[in-house]
Amino acid sequence: MYEYLIGAVVDVTPQYIVVENNQLGYLIYTANPYRFTADPNKKEKIYLEQIVRENEITLYGFRSAKEKKLFLKLLEVSGIGPKSALAILANEDHQGFVLAVNNEDDGYLTKFPGIGKKTAKQIILDLKGKLTDLDSPEALIGQQGLTLTATADPYQKEAVAALLALGYTKQEVKRVAKKLQDYTADSTDGYLRYALKMMMK
Repeated sequence: MYEYLIGAVVDVTPQYIVVENNQLGYLIYTANPYRFTADPNKKEKIYLEQIVRENEITLYGFRSAKEKKLFLKLLEVSGIGPKSALAILANEDHQGFVLAVNNEDDGYLTKFPGIGKKTAKQIILDLKGKLTDLDSPEALIGQQGLTLTATADPYQKEAVAALLALGYTKQEVKRVAKKLQDYTADSTDGYLRYALKMMMK
């Protein structure tokens, strides 16, 4: 079982990052891979959760121990798997998620991909009152910004690919993609953060 890994992020994709440590490359699924920057000369500390299934062993990575804790709490909910948990974590508004659970706002919860009314009610049933130590956004959200200087178009495309990887439908992504064209950001992370906020409106 792993607690965390310190290494260099050498590749970033819409679904996962690759972290090199001691000449080994670890494929790690994260909620928003574009919070990380591929830089072989920079060390990152990534909290890990290893999930073992019959035919696969998968690593999931998080910016903080608090974010990992929320991921594990989500997995305790019937009907929530790792992909759905990552889709919830990908949205910056973790505080909004906690408030929605505690206020029994199932309408807010159904805005996440793959979360229907039944699962939303199950989340409320299983987690209401159990997330009090996770309601600080500063405790959950990674603060690293990206400082890439290329044109915005590639970033928009990567943000759209990341939304699809999180499980949003093509129709949902198409609606938000139009709004991205009128938005300016200097990174994929910037576009993805904005797109995720739009998804929740």
